[in-house]
Amino acid sequence: MSTQRTVAIVGRPNVGKSRLFNRLARKRISIVHDQPGVTRDVITAEIADGAYTLFDTGGLGFKGKDTPAALIAASETQVEFAIAAATLILFVIDGLEGLTGLDQQIAQRLRRSGKLVRLVINKADFDDDKIDLAEAYRLGLGEPLRVSAEHGRGEGELRDAILAALGPVEAAPAEPEANRPLGVCFIGRPNVGKSSLSNRLLQSDRLIVSDVPGTTRDAIELPFEFRGRDGNLHPFRLIDTAGIKAATKLASPVEYFSRLRSLDAIKQTDVVFLVLDAIDGVTQQDKAIAGEAIKEHKPIIIVVNKWDLVRKAFKEQGGFEPYENERDYRTKYEQALFDRLYFTPGAPVIFVSAVSGYEVDRMLNAAVKVYRTLDAKLPTSKLNKVIGYLTERTPPPAVGGRRFRVYYATQTGNRPFRIRLFCNREEKLTEQYRRYLEAGIVQEFGLAGCPVYFDLVGKPKHEPGMSFSAIREAQEQARQRRPKAKWAKAEGAEDDSHATLED
Repeated sequence: MSTQRTVAIVGRPNVGKSRLFNRLARKRISIVHDQPGVTRDVITAEIADGAYTLFDTGGLGFKGKDTPAALIAASETQVEFAIAAATLILFVIDGLEGLTGLDQQIAQRLRRSGKLVRLVINKADFDDDKIDLAEAYRLGLGEPLRVSAEHGRGEGELRDAILAALGPVEAAPAEPEANRPLGVCFIGRPNVGKSSLSNRLLQSDRLIVSDVPGTTRDAIELPFEFRGRDGNLHPFRLIDTAGIKAATKLASPVEYFSRLRSLDAIKQTDVVFLVLDAIDGVTQQDKAIAGEAIKEHKPIIIVVNKWDLVRKAFKEQGGFEPYENERDYRTKYEQALFDRLYFTPGAPVIFVSAVSGYEVDRMLNAAVKVYRTLDAKLPTSKLNKVIGYLTERTPPPAVGGRRFRVYYATQTGNRPFRIRLFCNREEKLTEQYRRYLEAGIVQEFGLAGCPVYFDLVGKPKHEPGMSFSAIREAQEQARQRRPKAKWAKAEGAEDDSHATLED
């Protein structure tokens, strides 16, 4: 996407900028709420039908009594960034409230910027006689566009005006799959340093960082490049998310929608960075957040942030009881981490500091490695041997008097790794034993951080009173579901007896 095709939506608080942003993006990205000051960072979206980047910004002139002055100043800085980067500015005013003194100040500010500006009168849901157009013309920004971001009135005319201002799109060559940006996102509790890590990666103050929990309200998507250990330049797509609070602790609709946006960001990403606090350790909420990534079958890299505080404590304050030194603290921390996050076997753990930059590059190198690992092919013969070894080393528990038994295994997909297990009974596989098999496969094949998903195919159950011929027919149907000949030939076997795994 060319940086010369950018459109910024600006205006005072609560005139409907975020709703208009979502309307043009054709999806709910920015959080829409009647409370002024909800949008703080600059939110971006790629508009495919016009081939431009759209910016949503915080309200200019916001004076929230419960918002720290430093945060308000940082939000204003973000708006300045959007104005400076924009090719076209959509200045939005409220058609129902009429022109305010703050609107006039913003208009004067935009005229001085020398940028191309289109005036947009939002909330034009009623007849035009409800809107004082003479007031709008006095701003000196040309003919206003009347729209209703909520109901879609004037949307087509606005899109046409944007394209007319930007000019025709230059045809760009198709991007090879190999050059597709690797999507990464930071997830975690509020105030563990996700935005600070994002800023460290981007080497800028592009995101607002504050000690006030809940500063980031939306999931923000930003492109950047990183030169890895292999010497190559890797394109990335960074999604910075709001802290995920427990559903029972959501204090407002804004926090509710922030949580939804963060959970949706997990679905849109390729590799997830789970950010933990080096002092707090793993909390119950951390465990729940990790579970959301597991639920979506996403690769996980565990990032322990604020390690500079640990290093400082051992160098200047004698460390923490009862740990002997920094290495001992790190070892015990990692052991406790996997005791609590037992469902993330083999996930890489990286101890970093967003403040000092300590080991931050390792996160991106780990992401590149994990992303490449997702394309690995697991040889069928070795896969069956590994599962055989695992079941012999630790037999499955008896469930209802019978043990889970695997006859054959084969990989059926990647991203996540999908493994089809032909077994005796699907219900005999307990959740604990499933995790044991997954962890064993991750370790044996070097799939650190990669999700493994089992697709179980059990034998048909024999109903009471079934005839011998009916049982034989059911068994034959089960065999047909199993592509034995293809894999047996590929592995040089004449039958499947070698693949039977005894309990």
